[in-house]
Amino acid sequence: MSPADVNFGSVPGSGEVYLTFDDGPDEEWTPRVLDILAAAGVQSTFFVVGRAARTTPALVRRIAAGGHEIGNHTYSHRHPWAMSEATARSEVREGAAAITDIVGKAPQTYRPPHGRLRRCMVDEARHGGQRTVLWNLSAVDWGPLGDAARITNRLHAVAAGDIVLMHDGRCRHNRPDELTRVLPRFLADLETRKLRPSRLLTYAKLAETPRAPARITQVQAK
Repeated sequence: MSPADVNFGSVPGSGEVYLTFDDGPDEEWTPRVLDILAAAGVQSTFFVVGRAARTTPALVRRIAAGGHEIGNHTYSHRHPWAMSEATARSEVREGAAAITDIVGKAPQTYRPPHGRLRRCMVDEARHGGQRTVLWNLSAVDWGPLGDAARITNRLHAVAAGDIVLMHDGRCRHNRPDELTRVLPRFLADLETRKLRPSRLLTYAKLAETPRAPARITQVQAK
């Protein structure tokens, strides 16, 4: 796995920010996030879990119909380091297949659960035509520190070129209830600051030069 195989963000001077939402689709919270984005005229990238996508295909199609990019977040969100290589590769393939079956188009981006890189999974994604993209700024909208005030403070630090991690899926510890409290104001603040939210496909066209990892430093060998 070469440095060019994985993008961590950011793209300085682009004038754009790349908003991403992980762990959905969630029948309760994904529609609320979509409504907020639509009201602001913003398009983002949703990294969906294949198993959840297959149980809520109409919601996945709604994401696509809104002009958002749909990325592969594996089939069942298992920790990349806690399974065999064969199973790990299958997680990537099956996650992509779920998206393709529902929207009729293969995903072009992949993000591993928990941001944990594994060589065989990055390789499997690459063979499937997917670029592995992580993030360089997290809202930390999960766990005991994921309250609205702290999320607001973290999102206030967003700058041009950043890839921002947020969550629309509850997935045990995530707090989309707190995120959606602050998301409308955050989007309005981006507009005031003349920062343009874009999908990750735009980022992929700009991110041509390898950069030092900004978020993840550990990579499992196989």
